[in-house]
Amino acid sequence: MQQTTIILLAAGRSSRMRGRDKLLEDVDGQPLLRLMARRACKAGVPVRVVLGPNQTQRQEALADLPVAIVTTTDHDGMAASIRAGVQGLSGPVLIALCDMPAITAQDLYLMVSLGAQAPKAILQAATPEGVPGHPVLFPADLIPDLVKLTGDHGAKALLAAHATRRHLLPFADQRATIDLDTPEDWAAWRAAQT
Repeated sequence: MQQTTIILLAAGRSSRMRGRDKLLEDVDGQPLLRLMARRACKAGVPVRVVLGPNQTQRQEALADLPVAIVTTTDHDGMAASIRAGVQGLSGPVLIALCDMPAITAQDLYLMVSLGAQAPKAILQAATPEGVPGHPVLFPADLIPDLVKLTGDHGAKALLAAHATRRHLLPFADQRATIDLDTPEDWAAWRAAQT
């Protein structure tokens, strides 16, 4: 059985943060990017972090962690990051977004474990009400399709094309859909943590 690789997408430019880098925001005493990479490493499988060019502060935040850093130089949004992340892989991939601090190490481990038990299934985290979110685990046979993605819609079209293989995994507390893109998002999330 092929081993799953966790792909953390972290190449975005934080353009809606008005000068701040959302992935360097402090969460539990460390930059969010480092926290998410550490959580991914706890799943016990290889971890790749996709960065954009010249993101040296993000690279520094990952210093000494056992992750492979992959750089994307393409400019067609999330598809470029996914293509860079899966390049050269042949096993299943769990694609996670780094701006989702509510996703836990246990969530990632659960998805990797369930993926090993259902190697043909697409597993997608969801809210308790069934709203699809992130992360998403893609089986090995879809790697060639992931390499061909274009545009800034990620793998939505691929998920739609294989809807019969997709299984939603409900995560508590809406955490499968909580991503923090603006200073207001961060302020509201922090206020909810207290």
